Amino acid sequence: MTQSKDTWLALDQQVCFPLYAATNMLQKLYQPLLQPLGLTYTKYLVMMVLWEAERQSAEVTVGDLQTCLYLDVATMSPLLKRMEKLGFIVRRRSRSDERKVMITLTVMGIELRERACTIPEQLVTKLEVNLESLISFRQEAQSLVETLATKLRET
Repeated sequence: MTQSKDTWLALDQQVCFPLYAATNMLQKLYQPLLQPLGLTYTKYLVMMVLWEAERQSAEVTVGDLQTCLYLDVATMSPLLKRMEKLGFIVRRRSRSDERKVMITLTVMGIELRERACTIPEQLVTKLEVNLESLISFRQEAQSLVETLATKLRET
């Protein structure tokens, strides 16, 4: 059965809309968990990248964050300025290449990890879904992200 062109324009026929709606709803579920820490969902993502880098004693540049989180400069720069004002991070120019801006955690940023470590479990509890299903969905979503990233690099 073929679909008419009008059918293709129906919201319930769009691949991206359920992902968009789910993302918005998940961020709303995260909000009360993150707010006491002074974090938005996007700041939380940045902190997770920085916590992992700190654990591995790795350096992180603004470019690394942009690549890892699929964010552009217009989003990343003001976000990092706000996070620096909050005392979570420090931005500094690389000594070896002044074009690069290095991002490091402050003591406050490092200590925030302890307070945030229960957030994933709290979210899973709020969702009331089977953990195996959630893991499977995450793997499928990650596969989609990788496919889309490849397609975007090709354009």
